[in-house]
Amino acid sequence: MLPLSVLSSPTLSAASRLSDGSRHSDSGQPFPRTRSQSDFEIERPTKIASGISKRPSARRLQSDYAAEHALRASVSRLIAAKARPFTISGRIPLDPTALVLFFRSKSGITHSLDFPIDVDYDTPPALDVLIAACRPHQTAGINVYPDRDSLFYPPNLPLTATLEISNHPILEAVRNALFPNLPVGHYLITVRDRLEVMVGGCHMSPQSRTLRNDGRVATIVVTLPVHHRGGALIVRDSEGTEEKFFGGGGKAEEVEWTAFLAECEYEVETVQQGCRMSISFAVHLKTYGPAVDPLITPSENFLDLLSPVLSLSRGRKVAFYLTQEYGVNPADVLAESLVPHLKGSDSLLYHALKLYKLAPELHWAAGGYIWPIDRTVECGHDAADSPTTAAMMSFAAGYSSPSRRSVPMRPMSYYGEPEEDEAEIQRVEADLMRLRVEESGAVPLADAEIFILSDWAPGPMTKEKVYFSSNGELEKLVVNVLLVTYVP
Repeated sequence: MLPLSVLSSPTLSAASRLSDGSRHSDSGQPFPRTRSQSDFEIERPTKIASGISKRPSARRLQSDYAAEHALRASVSRLIAAKARPFTISGRIPLDPTALVLFFRSKSGITHSLDFPIDVDYDTPPALDVLIAACRPHQTAGINVYPDRDSLFYPPNLPLTATLEISNHPILEAVRNALFPNLPVGHYLITVRDRLEVMVGGCHMSPQSRTLRNDGRVATIVVTLPVHHRGGALIVRDSEGTEEKFFGGGGKAEEVEWTAFLAECEYEVETVQQGCRMSISFAVHLKTYGPAVDPLITPSENFLDLLSPVLSLSRGRKVAFYLTQEYGVNPADVLAESLVPHLKGSDSLLYHALKLYKLAPELHWAAGGYIWPIDRTVECGHDAADSPTTAAMMSFAAGYSSPSRRSVPMRPMSYYGEPEEDEAEIQRVEADLMRLRVEESGAVPLADAEIFILSDWAPGPMTKEKVYFSSNGELEKLVVNVLLVTYVP
């Protein structure tokens, strides 16, 4: 049975409404009721004593239009490069001595190559065997000096390295920098492409993107810790913009890597000294069905703990507070839009309810009020003729809202106690905030007949902020997220 909306839920008996917050119930309910937050949590800016502001100098220097034009042109190029990056680079914190390369030569003998390597000091015999097994790149073409072509290890021969991309957050960096708008439910995976070798005096001709037609979306090149001089990596996008990355085999405790989009071509300048070795990985985009389909399955123990809670809640609409932070503005997005982004314990609980064939919903909630599933949190702003502003400015004896409710206020005396006056101001502000919330479409949790399921001692809750103006100051209303479901 689909859950009913908070505005159209069936009317329950008086005993099924929210209790007054006592731990133990005398009405024979199967579990005690807990009271939700009845006070609004508002964050106010810290007031800073106003000082004498410095007046700007009346004298203005004569503008240097040439310098200003050059500055604006430089800023324009910077913003254009920032708007769509096509390559990034970084370093892997890895001890080079822990890196080993295993390969099989043409004769069928397996060799191992330990790192780091400095061919000017000592050339390992396995490196000579590896170079002898390599073949020149396809783009080398007819060359007067064939011994200066770049080489790659044949893909039909076994090759294994102890370096695993999945053990380092490289894919996360690639996703954040090159694919920031990747839809939820899509993931990046890597497949080892090839091992490339360039000895002293060799270079790599431009590798066109047409040579990599395996459906990849990006390429990652990891430079192995082999000392060399020269051999800068040049990456060029489809518009001809290029980036150059210099490296000398990496520093101690670090391995260099570079990633670029599939539409780019790359080349390597001439290696002046030493030997340059790198392993490239193809980055592919995969999806695992709809965005709301989980990749996790709650454990049997967790489902066993949830089962009695649902059994004792039959015929009721129950709710749990989410606990993770999502960094969204409840005034701009619906709470239901967080479903594909649920994480941690929130995702575990949501998908556990789905396994019980329930239809959980996400709602915004604050101060004992809950917003409908199709409403955002709109607190409004003070205007010169708004009733809330008039009430606070005049501090009159009453306040009239569109719902004809009033906010009674005790007359304040100049000789009154400061503590009493401050308490009266806080009470009036809370009443005015309550009126704003009700005008935005929120209803009390008691009227929505929703039971809040929580521990004896309330734990952490999701806290998102909504900005609003009050008395000329910018304040923030703290909003929580409720996971609501009807248990038939």
